[in-house]
Amino acid sequence: MQETVQRAQPEGVPPLELTGERTLPDVPAENYWFRRHLAVYEWVAERCAGRDVVDMACGEGYGVEVLARRARRVTGVDANPEAHEHARLKYTRPGVRFVCDLVESHKEPCDAVVFLQTIEHLPEPEAVLRHLRGMLRDEDGAVYVSTPNLLTLAPPGADKSDNPWHLKEYRAEEFRALCESVFADVELLGVFHARMLRAHELALRAGWDRVHAALGITKPFYDRFTPAISARDFALRPGPLDRALDFVAVLRP
Repeated sequence: MQETVQRAQPEGVPPLELTGERTLPDVPAENYWFRRHLAVYEWVAERCAGRDVVDMACGEGYGVEVLARRARRVTGVDANPEAHEHARLKYTRPGVRFVCDLVESHKEPCDAVVFLQTIEHLPEPEAVLRHLRGMLRDEDGAVYVSTPNLLTLAPPGADKSDNPWHLKEYRAEEFRALCESVFADVELLGVFHARMLRAHELALRAGWDRVHAALGITKPFYDRFTPAISARDFALRPGPLDRALDFVAVLRP
């Protein structure tokens, strides 16, 4: 049975349990998804140097920590009391604070808003994007939004994956249209496998699934492979977006 509770948290920090609603660090079986999200946070952080940033739906808080390495100040906002308390106790870098609030109601003037892997959970995504746009101090601000690609997440032909937390999963053209309904300047990138994961992807196409099953090494292999994945095993680039794992939108007023 796979572990679903965070390992080795700092003293006094209650570990969170993996429920599928959000990804977590420090859960080895979850490492692929954690690193996939972390790669985007690291990419965004490089574009937020010296800025005041709000990370909406920040979850466990690891993204706030990454953003704070480059930003002037970062506020992490999440409505879940357990996630908020965990983040508040765990991530205490100067310039960081956490607020327990809904993304729909938290208002804070800032230079950048980060909103990753959450818009697919919302019943009124356009209204939330308008709310986020209204938080930007000026025309130089940006909102960073990511969401999974329906075409690579759900079974072929399905309208949605089996993730019960997702209300709407987007194709590239649908996500672009949503963003353009609120923002004048929309740049859309995709997240793709790189390095070790790209090699693994090619191996699967060559029949690796049959080989490891025939040799009886599936569990030992993936017990080592999955924890070894790093953020560098993902890359952001313009396309082809239909093959992307996730979409990342850079939105300006």
